[in-house]
Amino acid sequence: MKLELRGITKRFGPLTANDHIDLTVEPGEIHCLLGENGAGKSTLMNVLYGLYQADEGQILINDVVQHFAGPGDAMAAGIGMVHQHFMLIPVFTVAENVMLGHEETTFGGRLDLAAARRRVKEISDRFGFDVDPDALVGDLPVGVQQRVEIIKALSREANILVFDEPTAVLTPQETDELMATMRLLKEQGTAIVFITHKLREVREVADRITVIRLGKVVGEASPTASNAELAALMVGRAVELTVHKNAPVLTENALVVENLTVTDVAGTVLVDDASFEVRGGEILAIAGVQGNGQTELTEALVGLQERVRGSIRLNGDELRGCSVREVLDAGVGFVPEDRGVDGLVKEFSIAENLMLDRSSGAPFVKAGALQLRALDTFAREKITEFDIRTQGASQPAGKLSGGNQQKVVLARELSRDLSLFIAAQPTRGVDVGSIEFIHKRIVETRDAGVPVIVISTELDEVTALADRILVMYRGKIVGIVPGDTPREQLGLMMAGAVNEGAQA
Repeated sequence: MKLELRGITKRFGPLTANDHIDLTVEPGEIHCLLGENGAGKSTLMNVLYGLYQADEGQILINDVVQHFAGPGDAMAAGIGMVHQHFMLIPVFTVAENVMLGHEETTFGGRLDLAAARRRVKEISDRFGFDVDPDALVGDLPVGVQQRVEIIKALSREANILVFDEPTAVLTPQETDELMATMRLLKEQGTAIVFITHKLREVREVADRITVIRLGKVVGEASPTASNAELAALMVGRAVELTVHKNAPVLTENALVVENLTVTDVAGTVLVDDASFEVRGGEILAIAGVQGNGQTELTEALVGLQERVRGSIRLNGDELRGCSVREVLDAGVGFVPEDRGVDGLVKEFSIAENLMLDRSSGAPFVKAGALQLRALDTFAREKITEFDIRTQGASQPAGKLSGGNQQKVVLARELSRDLSLFIAAQPTRGVDVGSIEFIHKRIVETRDAGVPVIVISTELDEVTALADRILVMYRGKIVGIVPGDTPREQLGLMMAGAVNEGAQA
């Protein structure tokens, strides 16, 4: 089916999120919608999917004007959408999730789960998804959950598929698998709209590229365009894609971790006897395929894990056994890997989120009273300094794009006097312009003499930022190697190969 958007305009009060946008997607085409966070990409797709109603413009499928009152109408017209944040029920099975909202029944009104299982298996086999219809969604890895979302859309005979930032939470391996799936869908005639800001992915699968900036289409580009050309179109200026940093100047500040072991409630070892040191003035990047203990190690460092043995000393003071509040008060800045769950209170305003670490004392609370003027001044300064695209400091954080939410978290954590800075997946779901800014701030923190730990599944990010790289596999430290270690060698270590000569 052919999709055409003509003059789509969507306003939210004084903000024009989409300004007379035209877009055409042909059958069997992967059309990439490229733009910064907050450029209006997701808003446009939410209009297409019936979640928002356009103020102006038309949606046409096979040259017929459509009127979608909601997602049900869009699905009935053959449109499917795979959202950045999955729309799945964790306690339901795959088959139950796929049939939800489109329940088939047998005689007597009983749910026909057998038909749903057959449908899941048929689609899974066709695309090589290897998804168990009876598996609980909450037990599945993120990459497999995304396959469930795709199966769900295809089970409703979607001929137009929208992927909204589909790789934001995927490992490099899962991303490659998704790219292969998209090519298979394309070969079968599916029209695909691919929303992303990752330039490598764009050049790998796109047939055509439309670039949106500040709600307007600013041009089309060829997949053969260079990263620099695409980044400049997105941001409206030249973007520095290389991280520049001087050789580390080490200080006496240090985090020393010895024999750290983390177990779950069943006694399973998640982090196995980890020992390492991070000095002030250096960045230690922790690399590994997601699910190999990095998350649990990070949470142990900030007091979020209960079953921890070993020692965590920051400038000589023991942190193991301390509460999260005590760890933060010791000068630890923490950017969690899931900003939506652990980094923000989405219902709170931007200003309120910026004071979460300092809600019990000066300068924002005095004599038990909130100092609104001080908070407003601080919030305005940080919104400007971190280029947070927002309607104002009172806007709920949950209304921001993912990249701008990340900037709020970074602004809060980097606005305190720090003795240690830990950033987990600091640029997950963030566009190239914001990545440039975030990397620069991380390097500035390192150059200020603060020990920095970066946890990332993006090897490009690891090698760009790290002075040293710690690689984890199945909860163990495989080795600690220099920051300029080749990607191929790191990939082998991430698969469990011990590097001879690596400091372990």
